[in-house]
Amino acid sequence: MTNFDTIIDRRGTACLKYDFAKERGHAEDALPLWVADMDFSAPAQVLSELSRRVQHGVFGYTDVKEDYADACVQWFRNSFDWAPDPSWLTVTPGVVFALAMSVRAFSDPGDGVMLMSPVYYPFYDVIRDNHRRIVDCPLLETDGHYEIDFALMERLLRFEQPKVFLLCSPHNPVGRVWTEEELSQLGELCRKYHVTVISDEIHCDFALPGHPHTPFLKADPASENNSIICTSASKTFNLAGLQCSNIWISSQTLREKFRHEIAACGYSQPNLMGLVATKSAYETGYEWHQENWAYMQENLLLFREYLAFRLPMLRLIEPEGTYFAWVDCSGLQLSDLELTEFISSDANLWLDGGGIFGGRYGQYQRFTLSSPRQIILQALDQLYAAVQKRFGGASIQGSEELLVPAV
Repeated sequence: MTNFDTIIDRRGTACLKYDFAKERGHAEDALPLWVADMDFSAPAQVLSELSRRVQHGVFGYTDVKEDYADACVQWFRNSFDWAPDPSWLTVTPGVVFALAMSVRAFSDPGDGVMLMSPVYYPFYDVIRDNHRRIVDCPLLETDGHYEIDFALMERLLRFEQPKVFLLCSPHNPVGRVWTEEELSQLGELCRKYHVTVISDEIHCDFALPGHPHTPFLKADPASENNSIICTSASKTFNLAGLQCSNIWISSQTLREKFRHEIAACGYSQPNLMGLVATKSAYETGYEWHQENWAYMQENLLLFREYLAFRLPMLRLIEPEGTYFAWVDCSGLQLSDLELTEFISSDANLWLDGGGIFGGRYGQYQRFTLSSPRQIILQALDQLYAAVQKRFGGASIQGSEELLVPAV
């Protein structure tokens, strides 16, 4: 059993999460819970396989063999009762890269690309940077629960005529795990208006109990000719730096267009170590993932209870999946700019402010809960102390002596 309480010092490793605070406008000792990677070591079996390949000593061009695709397919079959055909697979250096290639392959400059805000901020980048129009269909939030506005979606599909739909499933940052019914309805609308669905399912392995993840093409098989499923082991096993993602395209026509766009960018063989780690993780990492996900669910429990008992003016949007906490901070009654400054300077935390997920979400903060519990608790304590100092104890509903319940 892995001890996820172990704190691994990542500073001084050119680590994006810890080593670039100054460059990004934060104090060098700011506690980072922003970027979506883990502070946990990858599974021991994966490390062993990487070490074995390092000892081999040759790092030449490498490509995908059948056993790699089979390992990926077996993971999805066991996890989601969905078995994509190995011939559908194209390996890319990342899901965001695949999103950009999809936008380029299936739309032209000036075309609309639909998304649902608040959403993972690179979605906006791959649209704008490729000279396409953002067609935003904001999610509806009622009493802390987000839903798709299908009525607005159909109006936008009809009048804005986007060519591509970027779907985040499970949804980052709000933590929705879309139901089969929701995915099927979305697929039906996109087929009706001839829109290609690009489903980013990188967080598929982080669905909370009672909210099973369904691959888009399993929920809506009729979309086989107008959809792409983007997956990766990078989030599940903390392998993001190895640059390896698996893109599944059932339509030969779409697959050829997608691969042509990749070739036009000069990319061919994937990262050797990414292939080695992904295959090993999918073949041997199930137990590690189950233990790790259980640990992070306990982090969420701690986070939820801490807010309830010590910071009740902050509202957690209850997630159904992902390892994020999407928090409404409007109870602090600060402006968007003041909130950003308060989190960074007063609490000395490095978080992802809600504004980057969409302009109207500046009162939200996204916390990433994929760290040892001591780090999560330290971040909460820093936030609590900052609130106490700025607003005084009178604003805190709860006792100073109240202990956060043991997890």
